[in-house]
Amino acid sequence: MPRLSTSLTEDSVFRPEDSSGPLRPGDGPPGVVEGPPGARSPQREPAKMWRHKLRVAVMGLHWTAVVCILSQTTGFWAFFLVDGNDPFMSMYKALQLIDFYLGLLLSFNPMFGVDQSMNLMVEVGKTKNYWVLQATVGVGLALFVFMMSSLVHSLCSGAPWLSPVVVDQGDRRQSVSRQPSFTLSEWTDAQDELMDLEPVPQTPQTPVFEVGADTRTDAEAATLSVTPVGLQERRGSNVSLTLDMCTLGCTEPYGYGAQLSPKDQSAKEYLREGTHTLTPAQLHTRAMDDQSLQAEFYETPMNFVDPKEYSYPGLVRKNRYKTILPNTHSRVILQSEEEDFLSSYINANYLKGYGGEERAYIATQGPTVNTVGDFWRMVWQERCPLIVMITNLEEKNEKCAEYWPEDTVTHEGIEIKVVTVTQEDDYSLRVFTLKCGGEVRCLHQYWYTSWPDQKTPDKAPPLLELVQEVERAREDAPATSGPVIVHCSAGIGRTGCFIATSILCRQLRCEGVVDILKTTCQLRLDRGGMIQTCEQYQFVHHVLSLYEKQLSHTAEE
Repeated sequence: MPRLSTSLTEDSVFRPEDSSGPLRPGDGPPGVVEGPPGARSPQREPAKMWRHKLRVAVMGLHWTAVVCILSQTTGFWAFFLVDGNDPFMSMYKALQLIDFYLGLLLSFNPMFGVDQSMNLMVEVGKTKNYWVLQATVGVGLALFVFMMSSLVHSLCSGAPWLSPVVVDQGDRRQSVSRQPSFTLSEWTDAQDELMDLEPVPQTPQTPVFEVGADTRTDAEAATLSVTPVGLQERRGSNVSLTLDMCTLGCTEPYGYGAQLSPKDQSAKEYLREGTHTLTPAQLHTRAMDDQSLQAEFYETPMNFVDPKEYSYPGLVRKNRYKTILPNTHSRVILQSEEEDFLSSYINANYLKGYGGEERAYIATQGPTVNTVGDFWRMVWQERCPLIVMITNLEEKNEKCAEYWPEDTVTHEGIEIKVVTVTQEDDYSLRVFTLKCGGEVRCLHQYWYTSWPDQKTPDKAPPLLELVQEVERAREDAPATSGPVIVHCSAGIGRTGCFIATSILCRQLRCEGVVDILKTTCQLRLDRGGMIQTCEQYQFVHHVLSLYEKQLSHTAEE
């Protein structure tokens, strides 16, 4: 490894006199003890030696950190470049990853924010080029081990750059430590340049989600910054997306607690007050303005829950993803004869509908093998007439358990029987009868399979058709029916898009305008992370724009 020292140190001072003159006592460098005639290696005073070694060790550690960070930044930049991002956005995302990993190692809040970092990891884990990231981390670890081994070896073996000054009485010459190729001041300048890379201003309303670039218009440059969120590793899967953010003993500072910090209070206020009403003309224009939509999405807080709020033994078996948890104030509580938190817990939230309608929807995760019984308990308890399922059972790994039978099955005393199965172009419809305690109910399940995880459908019309079909079925349901259950895998991305589209289509029909931002904020107040990615947020705008054109065309006819 390069050997660093200052350009002028206690260990590198030459005699001011001509070297040809006699060497007198006291002319040698400080800390050198002259031995008797014939002695070849007089020893440096111990205090001076240890100060020198300490300085070299500190410099070596600093240089090791710089080399490792540079190697990781370069590798991450290449990773995002290969993944289809432009060079600037690739560098921005690379710095987000570096910030995320440093936050894990040093236990501090990442500059870009915890929630946004976690969601960056979700996107990273889904890409087909994930091996580039793994190779980069491997190279970084190898560099770190090599450079630390070199440093330890140099300190222990007394390499030339650490060797003491030697006075040779017979030759009347003074030997000094070999100088490095550049000085301390030059290294400090290089470090300053590294620290100046891509400074990101922080605001009290720093958003808390997903990956992306810091896309800013001139008017909005002072208010926007991007903060990654969320890692979402699936429980029970043999395919881990990335790191485990909430293992035992984790001290990750989420910034939540019994009392909200000013930043969290500001986020809550934003979600309560955020609004941007769009007329049809503005909606069509806005749907094509990707830059403004990205800016609006990244400015909107995600409102994820601190996993520490659910520190109950055994609860991990009831969550598909460790960091996607129900917000406490709106979570569905299962009725149980046992006074046990686990028996009453399900990862689901009540969501408001159009016009603030209470408990219009229930957003939940895709049931796991461990929670199928809880899911049917919720369906029966809440008198749900409809289930909208927007995920395949497997997408690279398991996304949802097959919680329904081919014919008949009983869960938690509830008999579930399949009556009919109808296959449409983009979804299938199952009609069930549920029987419990002598009471019989009818349940419809719409299973939409044309929507890939973390992305958007290839076509918008089928989704609009499903939204309208579900609305008609909801109107035909008995008056005593409860919320509509919507779920994907985590219950926030595709689920959020579907519910938001349903609410906004109704608003467009009734009011002639839409407020997509306000609806998104309301959904996130009830369940964190609803509408999971910027791509999905843009897709909602495109769908609403298409729907408005359909309405206008119908009115003209």
